[in-house]
Amino acid sequence: MTNPHTKDNTIARSNRRIIVIIVLVALGMFGLGFAVVPLYNVFCEVTGLSGKIRAEAAIEKPQGVDESREVTMEFVTALNQDTPLNFRVETPKLKIHPGQYYTVRFHAENLTDQVVTARAIPSVAPGTATQFLEKVECFCFSEQRFEPHQHRVLPVRFVIDAALPAEIRDITLSYTFFDISNKQQNSSTR
Repeated sequence: MTNPHTKDNTIARSNRRIIVIIVLVALGMFGLGFAVVPLYNVFCEVTGLSGKIRAEAAIEKPQGVDESREVTMEFVTALNQDTPLNFRVETPKLKIHPGQYYTVRFHAENLTDQVVTARAIPSVAPGTATQFLEKVECFCFSEQRFEPHQHRVLPVRFVIDAALPAEIRDITLSYTFFDISNKQQNSSTR
């Protein structure tokens, strides 16, 4: 006959082991959640695959213009679903020479009777072209405040470094505006 206490002890040990494993997995997942963003940023820096752009202005300096090369720059505008702006680019496509500075004008208009604060998030495709794009002036460097029904012209001044690999012939620079008005109100009431 088997001892019922031995069977109970075996089940209790087995249950404790399962609980310890579950707790360790949960703690590991929690820690991984905090580590993902820094790991992703390191991965993007190493591989250049993210399309993430530096958020500070470059200094405009003379560069050698490669007039033998032409790169097609496409500019794309988008709005987060809840952003009450009209947002467009004046010149959706531009043939450029690496090393030469260009200015492209974007237009944004507040469609509401209230003040809207928005933030434009840029991205570049292909991601490997990101390291060759230098922006001297960009509305994406800071939050943008739009008074009711205000229309604004938002210039972007940039250069594509002449060291851009020859196989990259097309670059897309896109901006998505996000309405952060509620975030602004919440932080000012604290």
